[in-house]
Amino acid sequence: MKIFKFGGASVKDAEGIRNVLHVLNTVGHEDVLLVISAMGKTTNALEVVIKNYFDKSKELHASLQEVRKYHNQILLDLFEDEDHDVFFDINAHFDDLEYFIRSNKSPNYSFVYDQVVSIGELVSTTIVSHYFNYSGLKNNWIDVRPLIKTDNNYRDAQVDWETTQKLISKGVKKKTLNITQGFLGSDENNFTTTLGREGSDYTAAIFAYCLGAESVTIWKDVPGVLNADPRYFENAVLLNQISYREAIELAFYGASVIHPKTLQPLQKKEIPLFVKSFINPTLPGTKVSKGVDLEPKTSCFIVKKNQVLISLSSIDFSFIMEENISEIFALFHKYKIKVSLIQNSAISFSVCVEDKFDKFQELKTVLSKKFKVSYNENVSLYTIRHFDAASAEVVEKDKTVLVKQISRETLQIVTL
Repeated sequence: MKIFKFGGASVKDAEGIRNVLHVLNTVGHEDVLLVISAMGKTTNALEVVIKNYFDKSKELHASLQEVRKYHNQILLDLFEDEDHDVFFDINAHFDDLEYFIRSNKSPNYSFVYDQVVSIGELVSTTIVSHYFNYSGLKNNWIDVRPLIKTDNNYRDAQVDWETTQKLISKGVKKKTLNITQGFLGSDENNFTTTLGREGSDYTAAIFAYCLGAESVTIWKDVPGVLNADPRYFENAVLLNQISYREAIELAFYGASVIHPKTLQPLQKKEIPLFVKSFINPTLPGTKVSKGVDLEPKTSCFIVKKNQVLISLSSIDFSFIMEENISEIFALFHKYKIKVSLIQNSAISFSVCVEDKFDKFQELKTVLSKKFKVSYNENVSLYTIRHFDAASAEVVEKDKTVLVKQISRETLQIVTL
């Protein structure tokens, strides 16, 4: 079996969905499992719904209708008959969402987040599945939630691999086209959970691991994995081959093409991952597998925007020792702050962090009781793998450098 993952950009409108069908007809679809994300910017639109819900905003109903309207337009563009079953099914999904919003009693933001945003994937896969059937491509729609079992760490749930393996082995038909949702799972009480933002790649890897798949292909609007984000760097080049190790390093540092958790289950079973273009599906793209680290051998640039640089120093000029550092990291863990770079001296300790859950101000209040805290918000963290003098100059040019750190193969620079 092959696993194909299509992200939001590939199904953002009717034309995109027709193109996914074209890709499958071009490359083959027997014994394929499709993992599909929410359409376009649906997750962002549903985050607005959640904000309005918690703010008790008058805009709540309007923001919900926006999401309904967007999907309804796609339906009207794809299906001539407005009495087609798909209209009923999509309305049922949105009715379920509205019922949850009316009846929910939980004040837990992360719990509400997962119950609400999950509608995006359920709706997108329902539309795609119906459209394929309507176009003559028979398929099997699967609700992923009963198959991928997780803990109840909403918004960043951890997979129960043993249970998930058993359920997926039984729950997926072979020798047919299966369609399921990325990003979602469920806890032991069958409440919906999500696997972290961009978690649809991870879903594809979970299915590949549990089914012993031949390969995973992530279909994107780029020709493969580039050595740099073309929005920020000129002359980005296509990487033909990347080893698992190198890809994990790039993902760890924030390369957005492959989700960090995606590669580990694939490496365990040596399942190759392809990143290909849904615009030109016959091009070879990038292969991530056993083999050479990088081909061609070149510097790779990664940039993370909107980071926070925090510098802690002891109030009484005493040394910052191991016990202080372990205490600081325990707080980072508690407040779900992701650390991207660490630098310490005898009396100071600096970290560049990602504040995904807007917890920095709370953390700062706690840290200020024991340390002198200085910080810069909205800094950029540049990482260069396989750096040389020329690549470092590209990043540093016309910028204020706050921190610079060099290891054998990696240069990291924090800039204002």
